[in-house]
Order: sequence, then C-alpha cells, then structure tokens
Amino acid sequence: MNTKIQSKINKILNLMLSESKKRDAPVYKIHSITMGDPFRSLVFTILSARTRDETTIRIAVQLLNAAPTPYRLAGMHEQDIEKLVYGVGFYRTKAKNLRKMAKILVLRYDGMVPETTKKLIALPGVGRKTANVILASVFNKDAIGVDTHVHRISNRLGLVRTKKPKETEKALMKTIPKKHWKKLNITMVAHGQTVCIPRNPKCPECPIRRYCPRVGVLSNLLLL
Repeated sequence: MNTKIQSKINKILNLMLSESKKRDAPVYKIHSITMGDPFRSLVFTILSARTRDETTIRIAVQLLNAAPTPYRLAGMHEQDIEKLVYGVGFYRTKAKNLRKMAKILVLRYDGMVPETTKKLIALPGVGRKTANVILASVFNKDAIGVDTHVHRISNRLGLVRTKKPKETEKALMKTIPKKHWKKLNITMVAHGQTVCIPRNPKCPECPIRRYCPRVGVLSNLLLL
C-alpha cells in the first residue's frame, strides 16, 4: 500500500474529479438519463457491463423510453427487449436478465429496487460491482463499486496489489477511509475514461502525477 497516497486521498480524488469534468468524461452524462431514479440506474448499470459508456447511454435511452418502469419492462417480450438493447455486450443475456429482474421487482418488491447488497445481487444480471454502484450512487450508502477503471487505477496508484476486481474491493475497503467510498467509483471511472486510460495513459497531463508511482506503466515515462 502506498501510504503517501493514502494520506492525500481526498486531494487526489478532488484533482481527478476536477480534471475529468474539464474533459467532459462520458460517465457524467449518465445522470441526465438515470435522474437518480433507482430503477433507471439499475437498468443502466446492468447494460453497462463490458460496454463503453457512449454506447450504453444511447441504448439505455432507447430502452428506458420504451420501458420507464419495472412494470412496463416486465410486460415486454424478450425479443422486443433484445432489439432495443442490441449493440451492448451480451445483449441477448442482458435482455433476458432485464426482463427477469423487472418481474422480480414487481412481484417481490412492489416495483421498488431493494437497498441491500444481498437482495440486489440476488437479482438477475446484478453482481457485486453493480450492487455497490447502486448502493453508493443512488442510496448514498458506503460501498465501493469496482470495475475495470477502479481496478486499474488503484493498482497504478499503488493503493492495492491485486489481480481481480473482487480482490480490489476488499483491499480498498481496508486502505481507503469509509467517508471516501461513495465517490471512489465515479471519480476513478471518469479519470480512467479521460486521463488514466488502459493503454498509453496521459501521464504528462495527469494532475496527480506527482503522487502516482505509475505501477505497471511503462509508456510516457520519459516525457515526465
């Protein structure tokens, strides 16, 4: 664990947020679609798995215009959902899971999205990452949603040394103060979309370069 970074984590997160907002990170467009609504947020997050946000945004608008509530989604034919979500990764599986998820919300929860990890991950198409993103961003609960961006950046910063997102979540919970958990996902996702990209990260332009040991990053080092 990089103790220097841990002690300055609030400053680092704020620098990431400021820079990614200047660069208009795609993740910031999500709120205009989900509007903080639990169901819309859940649909978006399920669609987003292994799919670029730009694509997810376009397709989520199509689906949510046709099915803005779990009741409407549950009543649709699976083939019609497939047509609407075509373009996201694993669209057939997601169409099936979305319909099943909506039916469970209607039958078990009166159309409401549950607010616990256990109940969320029991829904079709919802894993720990999705559940934690919903808990943090919608229900304002302390949770860390670890996707590829969070996993990559946490390791590059030296906050963790992990190989899988599940390991990263557990490690971050031990190293990051709980008061920062809720904003960790959106901050690192935005940073990962604009600066700390998977290949050839923009290290010379990065506002946190003086804090980052760039673990595993080989390119751009001579430019700093």
